[in-house]
Amino acid sequence: MAKLITGIAGRAFGIAALLVSLLAGCTSTSDNRLVSLPVPQTSSQAEPEPAAQREHARILASYGGEYENARLHAMIEKTVDRLVAASERPDLKYQVIILNSPAINAFALPNGRLYITRGLIALANDKAELASVLSHEMGHVIARHAAIREEQARQVAIISHVVNDVLSDPQVGALALAKSKLTLAAFSRAQEFEADGIGVGISARAGYDPYGASRFLSDMQRNADLKATAGGADPRMLDFLSSHPATPDRVKNALSNARQFSGPGGGERDRAEYLGNLDGIVYGEDPSEGFARGRHFLHPKLGFTFVAPPGFSLDNTAQAVLGLKEGGDEALRLDVVSVPAEQSLPNYLKSGWMENVDSASVEEFSVNGFSTATATAGGGNWSFRIFAVRFGSDVYRFIFAAKARTAQVDRQFRESIMSFRRMTLKESQQVKPMRLKIVAVGANDTVEKLAHRMATSDHSLDRFRVLNGLGPHDRLKPGEKVKIIAE
Repeated sequence: MAKLITGIAGRAFGIAALLVSLLAGCTSTSDNRLVSLPVPQTSSQAEPEPAAQREHARILASYGGEYENARLHAMIEKTVDRLVAASERPDLKYQVIILNSPAINAFALPNGRLYITRGLIALANDKAELASVLSHEMGHVIARHAAIREEQARQVAIISHVVNDVLSDPQVGALALAKSKLTLAAFSRAQEFEADGIGVGISARAGYDPYGASRFLSDMQRNADLKATAGGADPRMLDFLSSHPATPDRVKNALSNARQFSGPGGGERDRAEYLGNLDGIVYGEDPSEGFARGRHFLHPKLGFTFVAPPGFSLDNTAQAVLGLKEGGDEALRLDVVSVPAEQSLPNYLKSGWMENVDSASVEEFSVNGFSTATATAGGGNWSFRIFAVRFGSDVYRFIFAAKARTAQVDRQFRESIMSFRRMTLKESQQVKPMRLKIVAVGANDTVEKLAHRMATSDHSLDRFRVLNGLGPHDRLKPGEKVKIIAE
C-alpha cells in the first residue's frame, strides 16, 4: 500500500465484488512472474510524451516509487548496453529504472523505459541471470508483442460486443467468447516462448552464460512454491488463461534454447561481482511504505500500527493491506478514503459505498482517541464487520469478512480494531528495513548454520537455499559468497 490512499469515497461496493477484492489480492501471482505490460508498442517510435508520463507515474505508484542505488543502476545500465549491442536492434535505446518493490518483475515500455524491481535483482545470483531477464524484455520489444496483443484484444472486444448485444443464444455466445479468449491466451503464451528464445540468443551473443535463463526461471518457481508453503495462496492457481506459460515449460524451453549456443558452463556469470553490488540493498518491504510482520502492520511514514486477529497473515499491496486467516474462512482489507469533515462516520457507513449495510447495527465509539464507527453487512455466504476510523484528514476503512461471524469471531475483529493506534516517534525511528548482506562462507559454515543467521522468522533454511540458487542437496564451498537476510 505505497500511498495507502484509494482516492474514492462514493463508489458503491457490491458484496460479491468486495469479496473478490478481499481475496484476489491474496492469490495474486504478479510478484513471482515476469510480465510485460500489454501497452501499445512500436519498436521504432516512442509513445506521445503525455501518455508516456502518465504510464510512468502509474508504474511508480504501483511499485513503491524508484529505488535509488547508483551502484546497482550503473551495473544494470552496463549490462543493458552490452545486450543492446548484441541484439537484432542495436539502434534502440533504453532508460533503466529500478522499482522500490519486493515483487519479482521486469518490463519494457515503447518509449525505451526498462523497469526492474529490486525484488527481482535480489533473487538473481549472477549477471547471466540478470541478463536473461533484461534480454527477455528486449525480445518483447523487438518482436513488437505489445502491438500484436493490442490488436488481438481489440478482436476479443469486438467478439464480446457481438456476444453481449447480438447473439440471442447465451450458450452459443459464451462458447464464442471462450474460444476467442483461449486463442488470445495461447497467442500470449507463444509470445513468451518467442521472447525467451530471442533473449537467450541476445545473452549468448553478448558473452553471458545462456543457461542463466533456465536457472532464474527455476528459482522463480521455487520462490513461488516457498511463498505458497509459507501460507500464501498457491501461485499456480491462476495459470489457466495466464499470459505466461507454466514455469516448468519455460525452463525446458530455455534449456533447449541454451543448448543451441553452448554446453553447460559456457559464457560469463560474474557471480562474485554481481553479489558484491547487492550488498546492503533493501530486502522485502520498505518500511517507509508500510510493512507487515506476521499479524502486525506498521506504517512509520503515516505513523500508525495495528494487529490483525489471531491466525491472520498480512500482505501489503499498492492499493490496500490485505489479510487472510489460515484456512481461508476469514479475511480483511484496510484502505483509506477521503471523507468530508462535516460527514459523520455513521452516515458515511450508510452512504452506499458498501451494499447491504444493516443500518440498525451502526454504532459510534472511540479507538485510542480516534473517532470510530462500525456496522455489519451481509451477502452470499459471507458476513462483514466494517469499521471507519477518522485519522487526521482521512478515514481508514477496515473490512472484516467471515464465512461464519460468530460472537467470538466478532470479538476478535473488535479487538483488532482496538489495537489501531498512533506510533510513537521512537517506534517510528526504530523501524528499519531488512537488507541483503553478502558474506563469505567460512571453513566450518554449512547451509544450516548460515540459514540460522537469517533475520526471518519462518522457513529460513528453504529461504536461504532459494535466495542463493541452491538445490536441496547442494553444499557450500569455503570462500564463496552467499546472500543472507539481515536487519
